Amino acid sequence: MENFTPWVSLAGGALLGLSVALLMLFSGKIAGISGVIGGLLSPKKHESSWRAAFLTGMILSFLIVAPIGFELPDVSGENILIVSLAGLLVGFGTRLGNGCTSGHGIIGMGRFSKRSIYATITFMASAVVMVFIRSLFGAV
Repeated sequence: MENFTPWVSLAGGALLGLSVALLMLFSGKIAGISGVIGGLLSPKKHESSWRAAFLTGMILSFLIVAPIGFELPDVSGENILIVSLAGLLVGFGTRLGNGCTSGHGIIGMGRFSKRSIYATITFMASAVVMVFIRSLFGAV
């Protein structure tokens, strides 16, 4: 619990909710990250500009919050092979689940989508099981 930051987490969640609500309100677009990136990789007519702007804003937002003390997590001590494998598994899961945690958990649940509710329950249950398995083997 040494890294527990409830106020920062609350602020981040509020900003996520605000950003996806504004995107949907003003453009009717859904801000699921896997869909945004997927749309850039196989673009449709008049769809690339808002996707590129959204991703650019996500990346550049760090420059706005860094001066007030927010930091990215330090992953320099992590095994790059494990991190890469985890990324591939997440990508596979987003294709299998027809959306990512941001799309289902933030937008789909906010719209009371049954599919998103089931997907989010599955994500959370999987996370609980993985944390339990890691705790059995003494991983931190």
